[in-house]
Amino acid sequence: MEEHRKSHGVTGIQQGAGEEQQGAKESKIAPRWLALIAALLCGLLYAVLPPWLTLGPNWLPLVLEGIIVAGVIVFRLLARSGWQSQRIHHLQRPLAFGLLAIVTLALGSAVALLIFNLPRSTRADILLRAAALLWASNILVFALWYWEIDGGGPVGRHRRGHRAADFLFPQQANGNSRGWVPHFLDYLFLAFTTATAFSPTDTMPLTRRAKALMMLESLLSLLVLAILAARAVNIL
Repeated sequence: MEEHRKSHGVTGIQQGAGEEQQGAKESKIAPRWLALIAALLCGLLYAVLPPWLTLGPNWLPLVLEGIIVAGVIVFRLLARSGWQSQRIHHLQRPLAFGLLAIVTLALGSAVALLIFNLPRSTRADILLRAAALLWASNILVFALWYWEIDGGGPVGRHRRGHRAADFLFPQQANGNSRGWVPHFLDYLFLAFTTATAFSPTDTMPLTRRAKALMMLESLLSLLVLAILAARAVNIL
């Protein structure tokens, strides 16, 4: 009887390990196209900001982002035609962080100019439109950051079996044995809840850099919603 129990326990462990390995093998690299669209949308939102919230030509970030996105698409086509995936990944990472630098600088400069020019603004309708554009940009920019840093990006997450790294999604509990794959929409939801609730909801940050990013996003959201909206209502 005791030997039967031991053998049954070993079999259960082996089955659990087999299911975990099977789930990891079946997991795929999350598609990038939504993240690329979000990056272009950041540039579009910057282009329609009021002139007093932009540095230089308002179309410049969108053009630079379009060039980088085109480069990413070219690399993906090369990967499908037979190029080494490892080499493609190393080439894409600098492009991804270059894209993050552009959208982050655009957002940071717009918020800084907003604070600087706020006492001179007398049009409530323009202020409210600027608040909505900056708030949406804040969500998109940090969704891109979360998407790119978590576990080393989509390729890094795939290599580690999509186990929790910088963020713990509910589906990743117990080691993510089923091979659940977080997509960009999951990180967009994380950024949206951080900007609205000013705190984690169902997804928890596990590393210091993840916590720092969430703190910064909440702070920017609070500045845009509280200070700018309050100024606009005061003018009305």
